[in-house]
Amino acid sequence: MRRLIMTAVALSRRHARAVIAAYLAAIVLGLAYTSSHLGIDTNTDHLFAASLPWRQEQMKFDRAFPQFQNLIVAVVRADVPETADATAKALAAKVAEDKTHFHDASRPGTGSFYDRDGLLLLPETQLATLLNSIVTAQPFLGQLSADPSAAGLFKALDLMAVGVGAGQANLAPYRAQLDTFRKALAAAAAGHPAPLSWQSLLMPGVAAEQGNVRFVLIHPVLDHGALEPGGVATAALRRIIARLPEVKDGSARISYTGQIPLSDEQFASLTQGMVAGLLISTALITLWLLLAVRSWRMIVPILATLLAGLALTISFAALAIGTLNLISVAFAILFVGLAVDFAIQFCVRLRDVRRRVDDPALALIGAADEAGVQIALAAGATACGFLAFVPTSFVGVAELGLIAGIGMVIAFICTITFLPALLAYTRPRGEAERIGFPLGDWGDSALQRHGRPVLGIFAAVAIAGILAAATLQFDANPLDTQNPNTEAMRTLHSLLDKSVTNPFYINVLAKNVEDARQLSARLGKLPEVSQVISGATFVPQHQAAKLGMIRQTQGILAPSLAAGTPPAVTPQRLRAAAAKAAAEIAAVAGKLPKDSPLLGIGAALEQLKSAPDARVMAMNAALTRYLPDALTRLNQALSAQEITAANLPQSVKRDWFLPGGEVRVQVIPTAAAQSSAGLWRFVRAVETVVPVAAGPAATTVATAQTILGAFREAAALAAAAIGLILMLFLRSARDSALVVLTLALSAVLTALFAHLAGLQLNYANIIALPLLLGVGVSFNVYFVMNWRDGMKHLLGSATARAVLFSALTTGTAFGSLAASQDRGTASLGALLLLSLLAVLIATFVFLPALLYVLPRRE
Repeated sequence: MRRLIMTAVALSRRHARAVIAAYLAAIVLGLAYTSSHLGIDTNTDHLFAASLPWRQEQMKFDRAFPQFQNLIVAVVRADVPETADATAKALAAKVAEDKTHFHDASRPGTGSFYDRDGLLLLPETQLATLLNSIVTAQPFLGQLSADPSAAGLFKALDLMAVGVGAGQANLAPYRAQLDTFRKALAAAAAGHPAPLSWQSLLMPGVAAEQGNVRFVLIHPVLDHGALEPGGVATAALRRIIARLPEVKDGSARISYTGQIPLSDEQFASLTQGMVAGLLISTALITLWLLLAVRSWRMIVPILATLLAGLALTISFAALAIGTLNLISVAFAILFVGLAVDFAIQFCVRLRDVRRRVDDPALALIGAADEAGVQIALAAGATACGFLAFVPTSFVGVAELGLIAGIGMVIAFICTITFLPALLAYTRPRGEAERIGFPLGDWGDSALQRHGRPVLGIFAAVAIAGILAAATLQFDANPLDTQNPNTEAMRTLHSLLDKSVTNPFYINVLAKNVEDARQLSARLGKLPEVSQVISGATFVPQHQAAKLGMIRQTQGILAPSLAAGTPPAVTPQRLRAAAAKAAAEIAAVAGKLPKDSPLLGIGAALEQLKSAPDARVMAMNAALTRYLPDALTRLNQALSAQEITAANLPQSVKRDWFLPGGEVRVQVIPTAAAQSSAGLWRFVRAVETVVPVAAGPAATTVATAQTILGAFREAAALAAAAIGLILMLFLRSARDSALVVLTLALSAVLTALFAHLAGLQLNYANIIALPLLLGVGVSFNVYFVMNWRDGMKHLLGSATARAVLFSALTTGTAFGSLAASQDRGTASLGALLLLSLLAVLIATFVFLPALLYVLPRRE
């Protein structure tokens, strides 16, 4: 190997023009091919092998229910539920009109089926309570049906006050509704009218369960050739939202989330600042190179070699894979951080040789003699750290491993061919002084005197590191690796506090409706489960009893809800009704509790008696805006018909039933499943009932298992391969053990630093650990090989200088990752920086102390 490297360096120097021309041609052809063949795949599903059982199950569900894929979910919020309904309806209509940017839009849980038969979906006890409250309000409803205006409302309040005076009215059951009226009337009388929610007044239980949030599911037109496939559609959605009247006047607010914006925003976070980060990294790397080699005659060749290796590695990625994923896109920064070490080592050694050898040609060969094998061993070990991921099912990192692993080989080849050819032209000058660190001499002396106590301290630190490694947590929640400040992430987090909108649910397929009922009952008993919804939910049981209660209520209310011709609404009639109601309330004020809402209503009515026409009509419009629709929906709800699997609407059938009769069962966790540990408990609990499941919760946990398995497999492969390479190159079990022991200390130090920094492992940063094997070996190998070659002062040597500045350049590249807007990439950069710090401590302190304590072989 040594002779081969020296020959390659000599030939490259001798035929420098041909070598440079060949590299330039390869770079131009490679980049031309890359420009038309290298794409970006932002689909996170493709980060894992399709052959995995959990991926097979998820793909099965995706094929069965494609309507739940590639969605933008618009989330509509308003203080008044009817305003949220109206805004969501308007949004869906506008989106459906735009066929350029959207395929379709739908509003789940809406339509004639829910309006007419929705009461049958309620449990019997809840339905009975609701119907009793409606029957109790019959006189109130009758007055409103006859006159759906503020005058009718005031007449109902008038009658209520009369009842109080006669001792025949108990207002306690209506306290919440009366308080709502009081607030609305007071605001309107003060000139600040706001719509009144009649859904909440007439059906308080149902309205409370639905809340003030509505959803619009949108399938955008995707541009798969763009870096953000849904970016254009999302921008179009923002424009539509901004033009909606309810959004303009502030009565409704709309945000969005879903697979498409989450994926687009994650890639945008990854690429945000990438160009600036690369430029800053390049500037800092140039500074470190200036301090390391102190001559443009070496800096220019080093940077040119680095860029050539990067260009050829990109070309390899285009040729071998064709696409970069959300993880493998980071290979460029990793390449810059690691590959520059080889060129620095070569050039610093060349400086040291030039101090002794005047002939530039002989000095190049001398540098290759001293550093070539060491660089080859470092490149091979680093490549093993990457390539160990290639056989795993974690495709995202496997592709990164392949690109970066081959990139290390390309970087080594460039270092022993392209770099010498460039140096032949720049002709670095000779060195007058020793290449090394004066401070390093003091360090060598201190470690030679106090080596054993230093090793004792490291033994204690290693024990702490082992304990930290044993308690290091893995965060399975993929959302924790994304930028929390994007629109989609903010919206998603706003939904996590409610179990029904928690995104980590589980999907199961039952054989038929009866099987779905039994499965739902078993799953519903689990403490980790908040709710179970299935196709069977829409064919409810005990319908005969429920229909009987609804028919009875309809019979009681039919006369009251019969629509007539309401009188005209005029300011004069409204003021007269207000005055009469105010008088009746004042007459019974002494019989009312001091905190009775009716007293506040009376005070507001007194104000309205003398209010101008505009204010009175605005009050009427606000209070009764949603009243006619609420009365219509109440009439519809009391006309419910028996639900069967045959008469279900097509939209429900499509979402919950398969043509073969199978039924979808959705298991919704409690809010506790937001945490990583809670998510694991939820999935484990469901798996005790149903072994095979799909859905975000199941795939998230399965993803974590796949990642951890890939890490263990890659770590074992990397360790074995590095061990084999060390034995082949060093041909000494003792020397190989020294490298491995120092590497092991670096690993436990990394675990200790990560624990102290509060870092958790996740699917993005876990690659840092196998990568540590390659980085750690490369630095350790230089010292061990120099020691066995007879070097007595390691820290004051040119090798130490090269290692330190290599670490600074590597740290600069990793630091640019740590500054990423993407939390996963930032955590990768942070963990890489900590591992680099651990490697430096182990290499510059532990390893020399160990070598100085051990007897040297003759």
